[in-house]
Amino acid sequence: MTTVSPTSSASSQTGSATSQAGLIADYELFLSILTTQIQNQDPLDPLDSAEYTNQLVQYSSVEQAIKQNQNLEEIIASLTSNQSMSYVSYIGNEVTADASTTTLSGSQASWSYNVAEDATGTFEIRNTSGSIVYSGDIELAAGDGTFYWNGQTDSGQQAVNGLYTISFNVKDASSRPETVKTTVSGIVDSVDWSSGEAVLKVGSQEFPVSSVVSVARPS
Repeated sequence: MTTVSPTSSASSQTGSATSQAGLIADYELFLSILTTQIQNQDPLDPLDSAEYTNQLVQYSSVEQAIKQNQNLEEIIASLTSNQSMSYVSYIGNEVTADASTTTLSGSQASWSYNVAEDATGTFEIRNTSGSIVYSGDIELAAGDGTFYWNGQTDSGQQAVNGLYTISFNVKDASSRPETVKTTVSGIVDSVDWSSGEAVLKVGSQEFPVSSVVSVARPS
């Protein structure tokens, strides 16, 4: 059974609402000042027509800015919706992706890897901002394996749910650098936007759609 979660756009809507509120506040303030000025002008020395025209032009510019902002919000919403729906086409298809990034959920995260030779060295786990949240020494046995993380950070705190990326710096018994492959292939079961980015689920693995390197019809 395939599932699709709704798009989360609360942050973008908040930013747009703040921008819109600012424009409307400027618009209403300008209108209030202009109206008060007209009502209280000296009948014997009225406002210069050129200056009055200039103020009306400014008034019109603010009004146009508000309308343009509304139009841009509609365009962005439409583009976001179209992009979200395009990810649905991944469901049921076979993808190959860089699985160095995965989702921490419920204090559980894991990465599948492959290394040609037994290797030792260090690892680092970074958040979406690129900051290291957890690191340490590691020993990897040749072949396929899985690295598990319970979400505990170097400071002893529990990391928040979300996307995290792992990297390895390991060497074999002869002190030669070893490449740890973290690509994964499989059929996409679902697409989830709850983290703010489209995340594909392939079996027990989850990774952002931005990490996909190829898509093919299942053989």
